[in-house]
Amino acid sequence: MIDHREARDRMVETQIETRDVRDPRVLEALRTIPRHRFIPEDNQDLAYRDGPVAIGEGQTISQPYIVALMTEALCIVPGMRILEIGTGSGYQTAILRALGARVFSIEIRPNLAARAAKVLHEIGAGDAHLAVGNGFDGLPEHAPYDRIIVTASPSAIPTQLVEQMQVNG
Repeated sequence: MIDHREARDRMVETQIETRDVRDPRVLEALRTIPRHRFIPEDNQDLAYRDGPVAIGEGQTISQPYIVALMTEALCIVPGMRILEIGTGSGYQTAILRALGARVFSIEIRPNLAARAAKVLHEIGAGDAHLAVGNGFDGLPEHAPYDRIIVTASPSAIPTQLVEQMQVNG
């Protein structure tokens, strides 16, 4: 049986800290949030490896280092309003919540959004605002945002997202 706490600690030590992610709050969030819970049971043994893992519908949960790097780059201060494009598994959402962000997340795939909402609720991060829709439209009804994180790969920065960003966001 896998000791998930030990696996998370090892993941942070060998995959994150060795690549110069230094924000202690980000490191603690990665040590605390149970990444395996955001992965379908048949792939949970891969949860703490150095790579993305399939979550269904042709999608993956991002590599832990990428989650850490993107999160650290946001320079989150508790209470910040963050728009997340691409909820996916909900893992990034949970990390952002652990840092005290007010998270508004949008996912285009209803089944993934429903599963993410369930897991987020189960781990105590269910207060994130989740929506189903095209992330490139953003969530203008909740704008402006202090930060926007895009976990999808648009060919260009969607104008609608820029318009929803706070000045100096």
